[in-house]
Amino acid sequence: MEEKDYRMSFFKPTTAFSRTNRNLVLTLIIIWAIAIFGFHILLRVIEKPTPEPSLKIFEKVWNNVQSGNATVEEKIEFAGSVLSVLGKSTIIADKKNRPVLTNAISSVVYDLAPEKDRALLVSDIAEFMKIKAELTSLKDEKYLNMKKDIIAKVASVINLKEYSLKAQLLPFVLNAEQMKEFTKENKDKISDVMNKYLIHNRSFLTDTNFLGFPFHYFYTAIFLLVLFVALCWVYAYKIDKIHSKMEADGEESVE
Repeated sequence: MEEKDYRMSFFKPTTAFSRTNRNLVLTLIIIWAIAIFGFHILLRVIEKPTPEPSLKIFEKVWNNVQSGNATVEEKIEFAGSVLSVLGKSTIIADKKNRPVLTNAISSVVYDLAPEKDRALLVSDIAEFMKIKAELTSLKDEKYLNMKKDIIAKVASVINLKEYSLKAQLLPFVLNAEQMKEFTKENKDKISDVMNKYLIHNRSFLTDTNFLGFPFHYFYTAIFLLVLFVALCWVYAYKIDKIHSKMEADGEESVE
């Protein structure tokens, strides 16, 4: 008795139906790939490096801060620009660059503080760092009081409101050991660090809002999911129509 070969190959179909099915699947995959990778390629082609306003402020005052000729206003602007980077979630895990920024903000706060208050400020920050390292509960009364006290003392020095987000960062970014000197090593690094965190690739696709979302976010997070479901529906609809047509024409779907 002659044996029949029931093996089926997607890439080497043996029937009209399987060939049509393969072509339909490949067409939908190509549409899906173009929708994903084509959009990202387009983003890369048209994007331009765009600095945040904080970087422009930093660049305006940095030369004077570096040379020691900055005015009080320029030092305050410098502190604000550094805090804008320290407030980013990505810098928290950056053990290489974070110390550069904490040295910058700590030293400028020390420089701006009244001379008679500096020693006490360093002592308070050192004590807070010790308490924070040993902390077992965020509701610890001493911890909360010292945090509030440091914010109250430092916020006014760099012209911040105590309730502002930047002011709330201060107890966590000031380092008592880094306050008395902004080291040359860190001065040499800070421009690169600021550029890394404050320059972003942007285009009209990222700046345009659609249905309340930045267009590139809407496209990748919402539209592509809808497109995938739509392509699945198209496949089911088309293959059903093809199957029905071939049956009506008397063609076999499998050899």
